[in-house]
Amino acid sequence: MTGMAAEAPLVLVVDDEAAVRTALDSLLRSVGFRVACFASPEEFLDSGLAPSAGCLVLDVRLQMASGLDVQAQLARAGCRIPVVFMTGHGDIPMSVRAMKAGAVDFLAKPFRDQDMLDAVAAAIERDRDRRAAARRMAEVVGRYETLTPRERQIMALVAAGLMNKEIAAQLGVAEITIKIHRGQVMRKMAARSVADLVRIADALEAQRAAPP
Repeated sequence: MTGMAAEAPLVLVVDDEAAVRTALDSLLRSVGFRVACFASPEEFLDSGLAPSAGCLVLDVRLQMASGLDVQAQLARAGCRIPVVFMTGHGDIPMSVRAMKAGAVDFLAKPFRDQDMLDAVAAAIERDRDRRAAARRMAEVVGRYETLTPRERQIMALVAAGLMNKEIAAQLGVAEITIKIHRGQVMRKMAARSVADLVRIADALEAQRAAPP
């Protein structure tokens, strides 16, 4: 496998019809994607490839399980891979449930090749955005972890809107001490302004509150 192919997005396909798997494998590879096909959810889940893939193309009606159940199982495991559903027996409630659970698209068979390629491209883009956001958040968390306990305390108070004099009075220290700690917080968190620091604090709080 060449270096370029190794860097191409990986698309996973789960469908119990061999002809569908073969056709999708050919179609997706023709535009440069790497592809791995599976005949059952068990085979797919056992592969361990989901976290590294950019998109999952999933048949909603499989012999041994519902594709919607597979989607739910991935969500419970914390796997955020974007899903493109396909079905020969789709209905409105099923598609609504899939989309509410985060599916990128819901294509009824037979679908046009271009519709599938467009759906996969949208899923890949969503995955890139998600991974980029995760990297940025990891950098913020890493910077926050360099703060001392006192600096974290002061960061929270600054983000809450308190002035240096108010923070000094609340903590029982000199105002100059607060100024020094505050400068350290701004530098370590790469915050250019108080508004920046508030956004960072809000992002950290949102991450802590998010489900695992």
